[in-house]
Amino acid sequence: MGCVMGKSELQLKKSDRAIRAALLIQRWYRQYVARLEMRRRCTWNIFQSIEYAGEQDQIKLYNFFGFLMDHFTPASSQRNLISHIFCKNEICQDTEWERYFCYKSIEVSDSYIGPHLIFPLTFCGVSKLVEAFKHKQQLHARYVLQLLGETWRLLKILPNINHISACRTKQITICGDLHGHLEDLLLIFYKNGLPSSEKSYVFNGDFVDRGKNSIEILFILFGFLLVYPNDVHLNRGNHEDHIVNLRYGFTKEVLGKYRVHGKTILKLLQKIFSWLPLATVIDNKVLIVHGGISDTTDLNVIAGMDRHKYVSALRPPKGTHRAGNVSKTQKMNNRNGEAGGPVEGRRRVCSLTDHGSAMAHRHKLPRRSLHNAPGSSQLNSSVEEELKKRRRLAGFDQSYGKPKKSDLEPESGESTETDVDEWKQIVDVLWSDPMPQNGCIPNEVRGGGCYWGPDVTEEVLGRHNLQLLIRSHECKQDGYEFCHNRRVLTIFSASNYYEVGSNRGAYIRMGPDLVPHFIQYQASRTCRELTLRQSVGWTERSALRALREQLFVHKSDLISAFQEFDPNNKGMISLRHWASATERVLNLGLPWRVLRPQLVSSTQCGMVDYQLWIRELSITEPKLEISDDSILETMYKNHANLETIFRIIDTDHSGLISFEEFRQTWKLLSSHLKTEISDEAIADLAQSIDFNKDGSIDINEFMEAFRLCRSS
Repeated sequence: MGCVMGKSELQLKKSDRAIRAALLIQRWYRQYVARLEMRRRCTWNIFQSIEYAGEQDQIKLYNFFGFLMDHFTPASSQRNLISHIFCKNEICQDTEWERYFCYKSIEVSDSYIGPHLIFPLTFCGVSKLVEAFKHKQQLHARYVLQLLGETWRLLKILPNINHISACRTKQITICGDLHGHLEDLLLIFYKNGLPSSEKSYVFNGDFVDRGKNSIEILFILFGFLLVYPNDVHLNRGNHEDHIVNLRYGFTKEVLGKYRVHGKTILKLLQKIFSWLPLATVIDNKVLIVHGGISDTTDLNVIAGMDRHKYVSALRPPKGTHRAGNVSKTQKMNNRNGEAGGPVEGRRRVCSLTDHGSAMAHRHKLPRRSLHNAPGSSQLNSSVEEELKKRRRLAGFDQSYGKPKKSDLEPESGESTETDVDEWKQIVDVLWSDPMPQNGCIPNEVRGGGCYWGPDVTEEVLGRHNLQLLIRSHECKQDGYEFCHNRRVLTIFSASNYYEVGSNRGAYIRMGPDLVPHFIQYQASRTCRELTLRQSVGWTERSALRALREQLFVHKSDLISAFQEFDPNNKGMISLRHWASATERVLNLGLPWRVLRPQLVSSTQCGMVDYQLWIRELSITEPKLEISDDSILETMYKNHANLETIFRIIDTDHSGLISFEEFRQTWKLLSSHLKTEISDEAIADLAQSIDFNKDGSIDINEFMEAFRLCRSS
């Protein structure tokens, strides 16, 4: 018996040690996964903060252009440079628009090897188009114009809100942002099947920009829309906007692929984007919009407006856009005090529709304010005094701000207050994001729309007898995310959005029970072959590289901020001061002390040698002989803004601008930034990049010459 008991005790001890070992391994693995998850979330915050910073700069630049249009005289050269982007959507007879869609004079040569389209389109024809795009073929301009013309004619008869139904024999598939990722759309079709009368699709906006195949995605979606107008539904997103396209790549893509007819195609797409429906409702219970809602969202107003009047959601209707929105803004600001303040951990700037708060907070956030006027700023001046000073320095009418006849009595053709209300409805639908707190506040992170809370969701859905809101607009790591007690669902279909492995894409299947079912995917084979650690490491390196570029372009501002904490000029500051100064300059809302090990190679007793750190930022500069270093730093810091201005000034879309247009571009940028750039410095820069000495500048070569890259 003793021998048996001894063996039993020995086995028990071995079993106990095995369990302890398993628990230790489990604890270690959980800690390991938790650290990876922390790194992943930190990486995510970097990408998202930089993305939203770009959107803010886009809106700020556009508002500056609006400021020029409103307050400069019509004969002003700067006003003339940008006036064409503010043209209204021409309200003319259909017969007049037909000439823009005329394709009959365009010959299809025998050497053309791409797809041929026969109208009216059939399922077989669009399927062949999909196959052609899989093999990198390009659709001929004749067929492009014909396809766009047919799409325009169909969109004109569609309502602002599509009402559809899910029945027992048909599921509805809902896709979020695609952003030019053709491989994601093709993978969705592979997994879920092509659109048909038995398989309905809702594509929830942001088809274009950022990716390389936006135009192909549009052609595929327009093709299936024409074949199955009752089963394929397209909602407008905030990137279906010709002004946004100037910055985020779609304009450049179209002009690169269609050099001869690109300008006409862009004009037609501008028209088509304005006719895209704004929302889809399934069985009167599920609302699908691109961005979201606000406390003033009214589906009856949205259903009754003339949506095509609002070509760009970035600019309110002319005449009343500043005065007409004040009362609502004040009302919203009053509500903010009850809603618990701003969203924590987010970058705060002025919202597109929040003109009142822009004035109130300008002195707090000068670099990121969306409505700064040209001129210098003095913190001890009142807002009105500062505005008067800036108007006087810029040569504006000193009576600006006083009631004028034209302000009180809109002329024929000018926008009414109803137009302003409708515009705000569109901005909220296209640009808004949910937040966990109750209330509705201006979306000062993106710069447009609002943040709305669970109480607003309950009120708006309850008022319209809805049970679920599906929206897109935000990249999610898993491709989808519930919030607001599972009454708001975000769906995002562009996988690897920031970098390979950064996120999954997803789409929704919904049957007659209206319960969403999710299908996730990764379009990149490379990412599917990576381990979790490799995937996190890959995206982390990419995010840190993007962040180092941001640090590099602000190095002068960073040094000045660091020197405030170094009164004795020792070149050393504490980690706390380093983190505080870095956040104050970049204003990205990032956990800098957590990021410090990845950004700062060495510290001494908790102190950072900031001069050495700035020198170690591994970025190479272009090898151009330019005497003024400040213009180089301005170029780095405002790379995207400068390219946007170039694209606007290049009205013929030739890709070339003259020296005088180049000078005017820099003058516009310097006015926008409230900095002085001398004509001599601009001329010096122009001469140095006129590589073939023909007196003109190739925009693409210029931007590429200044593109930041890592040194080995």
